[in-house]
Amino acid sequence: MTDDPQYRRILLKISGEGLMTDTEALDREKLRRLANEIKVVRALGVELCLVVGGGNFFRGAQGALKGFDRVTGDYIGMLATVMNALALAETLEEIGVPTRIFTALAIEGVGEVFNRPRALAALSKGAVVIFAAGTGSPFFTTDTCAALRASEMKCDAFFKSTQVDGIYDKDPRKYADAKRYEKVSYEEALAQKLGVMDLTAMSLAESNHLPVVVFKQGSGALKEIVCGRGTFTVMEDMS
Repeated sequence: MTDDPQYRRILLKISGEGLMTDTEALDREKLRRLANEIKVVRALGVELCLVVGGGNFFRGAQGALKGFDRVTGDYIGMLATVMNALALAETLEEIGVPTRIFTALAIEGVGEVFNRPRALAALSKGAVVIFAAGTGSPFFTTDTCAALRASEMKCDAFFKSTQVDGIYDKDPRKYADAKRYEKVSYEEALAQKLGVMDLTAMSLAESNHLPVVVFKQGSGALKEIVCGRGTFTVMEDMS
């Protein structure tokens, strides 16, 4: 069985919650495992962009429910993604993977303000490009940021890692009879309210004909899925 990547360039959206434990916001072992998965895929010749959520530290919408102003909460959430980006970049650099951090907010000494030509140049030179601070504006999720950056960077697919191994007709963590889709159209996901991502992110993916590959974070299967094997769901235009 040959390792033949199905994609030349991908954007990998990482769940912040997937980097935490019951007692720690950031687990070094989980970061190392993720970094090694990324290194293996990069060695196949695949160019990688990364967007990491901040839910292990703070979620803007949930913060608003606890008394924070929504705009303030969203900015706190953006800064949480910057912390995760720094941790992931350091972990990748430790194993010999060059990185570049681009932020949507100007944070001197942390990363460069997002600039598309520079990000594309960094990719072409072999760096893993990490996008932090979301879109830089409140009311937009990191899924929307991921769909936006994937489209801007002309990625072949948006890889969305979650807590389950694909898109189901209902939550498999609650229902034993939940059924996983191998493929689903954007329209079907919307009509059936499958909750893959928010409507803005889905609209961006659909309008830019960007396939969304949903798989389980931490499963160690990133290489297999990039090569078209394993357990996952593809959401794409099926018309």
